[in-house]
Amino acid sequence: MEQQALTGLRVLDASRVLAGPYCAQMLGDLGAEVIKIESPAGDETRSFGAAVHDNTAAYYLALNRNKRGIVLDMGKDQARDVFWTLLESADVLIENFKASTLRSWGIEDPSEIVERFPRLVHCRITGFGDDGPLGEAPGYDAAIQAVSGLMSINGESDGPALRMGVPIVDLATGMQATIAVLAAVQERTRSGRGQMCDVALFDCAMAVAHPHLSNYLWSGNEPAKSGNSHPNIAPYDAYATRTCAVYIAIGNERQLAALWRVLGSPELENDSRFKTNIDRIRNRTQLNAVLDGLLHELDGYAVAEALQAAGVPCTPVTSIAQAAGSAHAKHRNMVLRDEHYVGAGFPIKMRRTPLRLRELPPKHGEHSREVMLEAGFSEDQIKSLEQIGVFGMAEQR
Repeated sequence: MEQQALTGLRVLDASRVLAGPYCAQMLGDLGAEVIKIESPAGDETRSFGAAVHDNTAAYYLALNRNKRGIVLDMGKDQARDVFWTLLESADVLIENFKASTLRSWGIEDPSEIVERFPRLVHCRITGFGDDGPLGEAPGYDAAIQAVSGLMSINGESDGPALRMGVPIVDLATGMQATIAVLAAVQERTRSGRGQMCDVALFDCAMAVAHPHLSNYLWSGNEPAKSGNSHPNIAPYDAYATRTCAVYIAIGNERQLAALWRVLGSPELENDSRFKTNIDRIRNRTQLNAVLDGLLHELDGYAVAEALQAAGVPCTPVTSIAQAAGSAHAKHRNMVLRDEHYVGAGFPIKMRRTPLRLRELPPKHGEHSREVMLEAGFSEDQIKSLEQIGVFGMAEQR
């Protein structure tokens, strides 16, 4: 089979819920061999919603393709012995254990894991890190959105702070974790040494608070909720039309001139209120009133098509269903379908080493026996460990 970019990289995914599993899935999509380690209770995302396949929720299926699965009861000494054995041949460990859990295993500092396995890239994902005023505090996406300031800038100006509609903190953390892992693996080719990558949801949330955080740091002015508009650019907003809402995103004066021409008002190019971006920000209310007047009786789909043809970023505001069923999503293979799987397609297109669906999301403990045999355990050892509840095996597909 054709090799992929990360073929030969061995990853243990001992994380749960979203950020860690998302990171591990990206590595798996790129070709890494990923072994997902679950507790006897299983990753809780298996029940985050109604079961859609193999008694499992769509939430879990979206985060765990291209992995094999093993169950280990890490509360047992024997299970941790198996875990350490698996780490001997691993390149990468991704985990989000509580610090108190690690201490109960005799690990006072998470960095001790790399001391034990010097070539290991250990990606540790936490809510707030392991130290500091909020160190070791639990953190889920929405709570981090709240405490990081992200909710405070999301929503309409006269409405309450709102959680963003996607778990942006978890997703951003998963992406940052992936970058950290790849950087550490690359550095290891020079030094021969692994390292711990400390990736906290709180840090990642603040890192994506752009441009609001930067605006505040330079001006000292508290950012306000801006609804669909952009705090630094205008026009950059959603507008109603006769048929659908459209989003117009103007980034330069050439695009603005084209906007006025397509809307049949080229004289507005010389309107002093809208001459520069700074002018338009200052006169945003008047600008939006002008655009509302020009757009409200037009066919939004036709307007969007005409503006795109003129080089102006403008699209209809569509639903998830419309986006998933669109001709362009089909062209870009952004819905991945298999006989037993459907999910988001691969956002990365690599010409020589394309991403592939090699493994379906594993059933709970589906590959326990297979992984144990590969790690050097005998059939008798596996049976003995299974009898004392160290691990479990699911029925094979």
